[in-house]
Amino acid sequence: MKSVIVGTAGHIDHGKTSLVKALTGIDADRLEEEKRRGITIDIGFAHLELPAPDGSRIRLGFVDVPGHERFVRNMLAGVGGIDLVLLVIAADEGIKPQTREHFDICRLLAIRRGITVLTKSDAVDAETLEVVRLEVEDYVRGSFLDPAQSPIVAVSSLTGAGLDELKAALARVASEVAAKNSAVLARLPIDRVFTMKGFGTVVTGTLVAGTIHKEEELEVFPVGRSVRVRGVQVHGSSAEVTVAGQRTALNLAGLSTDELARGMTLATADTFRSTSRVDTLLSLLPSAKPLKHGARVHFHAYTSETIAEARLYSVKQIRPGDEAYAQLRFAEPMLLLPGDRFIVRQFSPVVTIGGGVVLDASPATRRQRSDDTIAFLKIMRDGSPEQVLTARVARRGAMGLRLDNVPGEMNIRREEAAKLSANAGLVWCDPVLVAPATFTTAKTDVLQALKKFHDANPLVAGMSKEELRDRMNLGPEVFYSVLGKLAEEKKLEVAGELVRLPGRGVVMKDEEAESKKIIEQAFASAGLKVPSLKEVLAGLKVDKIRAQKIVTLLLRDKVLIKISEELVFHQSALLDLRRRVAALKSTAPKIDVARFKDMTGVSRKYAIPLLEYLDRERVTRRVGDERVIL
Repeated sequence: MKSVIVGTAGHIDHGKTSLVKALTGIDADRLEEEKRRGITIDIGFAHLELPAPDGSRIRLGFVDVPGHERFVRNMLAGVGGIDLVLLVIAADEGIKPQTREHFDICRLLAIRRGITVLTKSDAVDAETLEVVRLEVEDYVRGSFLDPAQSPIVAVSSLTGAGLDELKAALARVASEVAAKNSAVLARLPIDRVFTMKGFGTVVTGTLVAGTIHKEEELEVFPVGRSVRVRGVQVHGSSAEVTVAGQRTALNLAGLSTDELARGMTLATADTFRSTSRVDTLLSLLPSAKPLKHGARVHFHAYTSETIAEARLYSVKQIRPGDEAYAQLRFAEPMLLLPGDRFIVRQFSPVVTIGGGVVLDASPATRRQRSDDTIAFLKIMRDGSPEQVLTARVARRGAMGLRLDNVPGEMNIRREEAAKLSANAGLVWCDPVLVAPATFTTAKTDVLQALKKFHDANPLVAGMSKEELRDRMNLGPEVFYSVLGKLAEEKKLEVAGELVRLPGRGVVMKDEEAESKKIIEQAFASAGLKVPSLKEVLAGLKVDKIRAQKIVTLLLRDKVLIKISEELVFHQSALLDLRRRVAALKSTAPKIDVARFKDMTGVSRKYAIPLLEYLDRERVTRRVGDERVIL
């Protein structure tokens, strides 16, 4: 069954609550104070089922709002999730201030369908009723309530006149309302919190998107706490599931009523993030005063409200009737997503001055040029889903955008995000997405960095991955994906922790090659009675820095082996020593320092470091003052 949320709007005492009761039989005034004073103070709820023109049934959920100017903030808490509005105008009073303000709010929230209802038709004669009708027709002409497409129905909640005509109009208009998307991620702005005996914590709200099942885990925003749905009610009846467009009550486990409040939002867990800043397209009413850059306003979206500072892009103020791109910075975080509509009211005196649409609820944290931000926001406003995702990925540069973060930024499921990324031709650097141009630039930059390194370090076999990444300022996932792709294309070589260009590596000049030969020969001929490294290097033709690089190269290739800070041996001498010691095992399984000195002919200066080397290499194991040959 299709569900549609119907909201009332209009001036105080124009009969909104009486109309809802006449239609549904339910008194939406639930507070004792409301009944005592005879005015609506807070939002109230009712429901009704009607036959649609095609023979199916339509379930209407009514949100009745207060009309008094002092309670506009309560009215805003109820009107955010409605699909269809009943603009209520009393025939004996006509258009009044809150008629105008409520109508402005409906237009700013981009409500598409509605019916104008002339209540208290029994209180005036036919001629007066016709005059009011003409006045109202002129007032709503050109809007979504234009008489050419939206009916104007005169009723009397007292006598019942016109109610059948209104129900027929409701069924017809509601059947034309586009259904809310129940396939997307779930969001339920909370408008009531209370305790029900035998159940515990209960919250109500209009499910503006997605589906919620009994026993599902949800997250409460902005506090980020988890709750479990113990029970579901839709329009007062128990259910296993509630879908977008339905008035919903949820019995929650995990939080008490003291930890929940109107303005919070229940949403799909582990997906969204609260925000303290949103980039928007903000418009002012023609009746408003100019809004200056940095001005504070009262911000309302769905059931939430806070104070916001308007930071305008490229303009110093918004003139009445104009619009501009603006970042709104909140005093308190809240959950908002692209496409959400909002209302702003003047800071003081508090009157409605404008509204707009959220374009980006996760703005870039680093400072950007206004022109770049505006270009990005135009894509957010008008671009296809593929273009929107591409722009979101591109602005992350070489850090990339995690695929797991896309659902929260774009309010789509992960499967759709993966499909969009493939359609958009984005580069997958598991688990992040990167724009193709960014990936291509990163490849070029890596190759240039390697060439520069080789040119400056001809005696070094390659650049370490860590040093290369530090120079590139690439995200780790992007960096290793770039290395992998370049290696696949045979444009670079990866050897362990070193990266080099093909054919590059160590390139020696004649004197460097001669010095390398001298160093190697000096240690190879010395056996175990090696000279000091300083002595060998002092006799070379090359400078100290190049000499040290040659030694580093010989150590890296394990031609020379350093066994202590002062002693370096040729690998052949150490290999011969290991064989000789191992051969002793059959005749003398143990060896001490004195015997080792006799066998090798070296002094204690060499003997102790060499024995410790053999211990590390697991050729021997020290036991007291002796070594056991393994």
